[in-house]
Amino acid sequence: MTRAILSLGSNLGDRYVHLCTAVAGLGESVVLTSGVYETPPWGDTEQPPYLNAVVLVVDPAAAPRHWLDRARALESAAGRVRDPQRRFGPRTLDVDVIAVWQEDGGPVCQDDPELTLPHPRAHQRAFVLKPWLDLQPYAQLPGHGWVTDLLTANALAADVVALTPRPDLPLESES
Repeated sequence: MTRAILSLGSNLGDRYVHLCTAVAGLGESVVLTSGVYETPPWGDTEQPPYLNAVVLVVDPAAAPRHWLDRARALESAAGRVRDPQRRFGPRTLDVDVIAVWQEDGGPVCQDDPELTLPHPRAHQRAFVLKPWLDLQPYAQLPGHGWVTDLLTANALAADVVALTPRPDLPLESES
């Protein structure tokens, strides 16, 4: 059994519907959903703002690769098109596997060309860390420490201020 933190983001089309559809597509594996935040684009700033959220998922039969396969299937169902010329460009849906833990509670650490765990840039992304903190106030990002400490680091201070909570857009799992 594994549990994982997945980050959801959308800035094309009906952003909220894309997030809701992703949560529904994860089905009974969703344990908790964060609040939704409107965030400025990261990396490539010439694009519309994002809606971002985080989900905690659990599946007794899932290996880490399973979460990546599910993430890609959700993105494909949302009509995501990957532009190799624009790595951090706009997208209908982005689902990132942030961290995975084994049944014994130990984190999965791997450096694979398709899936690096924990996510190699999660510690730099307030739009991942703040929603995660909504779910787990004592969260730790393997290899980087407490999420609260990462969020209060000077490098992320401006990014945290730029996050706008959207309580009018609740994400709920059906389980």
